Amino acid sequence: MAHPRSRRARALAVPLGLALTASLGFLPNAATAASPDSVPAAVATDGPLRSYVVNTATDQATVGKVAKAIAKAGGMVITAHEQIGVFVVHSANPKFAETIRGVNGVQSAGATRTAPLKASGTTDVGKPQKLSKLSKDQLKAASSAAKANGQEPLEPLQWDLPAIKADKAAAVNPGSKDVTVAVIDTGVDDTHPDLKPNFSAKQSANCVGGVADTSKGSWRPYDPENDYHGTHVAGEIAAARNGLGVAGVAPGVKISAIKVSEPETSLFFAESVVCAFVFAAEHGVEVTNNSYYVDPWMFNCKDDADQAAIIDAVGRAAKYAERKGAINVAAAGNSNMDLAADKLVDTSSPNDSTPVERTINPKTCWDVPTQLPGTVTVASTGVNKLKSYFSNYGLGAIDVAAPGGDKTQVPELPAKNGNILSTMPGGDWAYLAGTSMASPHVSGVAALLKSTHPKSSPQEIQWLLKAQADNPGCPAGDATCTGTKHVNSHFGYGIVDALDAVKK
Repeated sequence: MAHPRSRRARALAVPLGLALTASLGFLPNAATAASPDSVPAAVATDGPLRSYVVNTATDQATVGKVAKAIAKAGGMVITAHEQIGVFVVHSANPKFAETIRGVNGVQSAGATRTAPLKASGTTDVGKPQKLSKLSKDQLKAASSAAKANGQEPLEPLQWDLPAIKADKAAAVNPGSKDVTVAVIDTGVDDTHPDLKPNFSAKQSANCVGGVADTSKGSWRPYDPENDYHGTHVAGEIAAARNGLGVAGVAPGVKISAIKVSEPETSLFFAESVVCAFVFAAEHGVEVTNNSYYVDPWMFNCKDDADQAAIIDAVGRAAKYAERKGAINVAAAGNSNMDLAADKLVDTSSPNDSTPVERTINPKTCWDVPTQLPGTVTVASTGVNKLKSYFSNYGLGAIDVAAPGGDKTQVPELPAKNGNILSTMPGGDWAYLAGTSMASPHVSGVAALLKSTHPKSSPQEIQWLLKAQADNPGCPAGDATCTGTKHVNSHFGYGIVDALDAVKK
């Protein structure tokens, strides 16, 4: 299973150089505003170097005033997203956040991690089940079935495509090249033969650390052996129907990669995710796929100043992408939690230092970006159209569901594997399971909807996703499923329908 709810999946070397945006040029001494010489002697700078987000109003006067205050408090501006009022700052002042929160015009501010910059963390990204583990008879059967049915060579192993009628949809409309889905993740191997035909380099970047790097190949995984999550996700969305390997849900649309996972740990920090949403917004992306939560907190609580600032910063960036026309799709998580419960116990946070057990209220403590307003929250299902055993759920918390795999729900031959088969770095393919795999199925269907209804807004696309979904209803005797045949805690409005997306 991929946490990746990456946890990855999810995300490292953080650039420490000054990278002020060009629009900050109006600031006096902008290039050296955060240099040691500019820090007043009374400001402590003997603490560990940490990363912060500082959120402000967006008018030029406030931005300029806050930038000066950041320097005075011992902060170094790494970048400033003035269009949404978010600064990314590094500081060794232990009281930086406390000090800057008192500045007029600052609406929230906080550390984006609990460990110093460059500190290591750990994450459970799941282990892929590679095709080499399939028997020769299974591969032979898949190949024979593919030839007989005019499918991609490995498509008979993809039970997930017919589960949402994506195979039939491809014959009607495989999606438009004018639609791009940005995979905000661990990077994508765009050289994979199933991904290369649909990859958009001009809409791709490396946002690790908070500043977009668009140099060639910057969006590829740091470590292909371990950072495979984004490549797998990309194939589920738009692997080409090119006579090779697998097929994606929307094999005619484009995919881009916005890398946000840090090297070695695959952790996804707020400054990187903010950069990703802003980059997607400003590069014409129609759909963003978010199969992760923002580390180091599984849930960010509004009554904690640092975590509230993370919610604020990422929320502004996600809303900015939405205003620019992108629909944001996100995985619900793999902890089998009821996100509509009155309280939940989180034992995994913070995952960049030492986790502590805490009881949280899901109504005020959010999985970000999954629970941000406007985001499509996706639960996972298996081949039997039941909620995956690991998938989070919750009445009112889940919008729709899609295949994400489940080892306890096993399809018939030739696959005999209940997980999701997709692309891997180095031209390989493998099975993974998780809500990380469910989310890209919905992103693919959203891309088909956008192809069919190019003038529709993100809100209209979300409404169509829900209206066209097929709800199997709550399983008999399952007390964790509440609601009605039309809307319930396991499936939201239902399992998405790719064929309806291209026909209605």
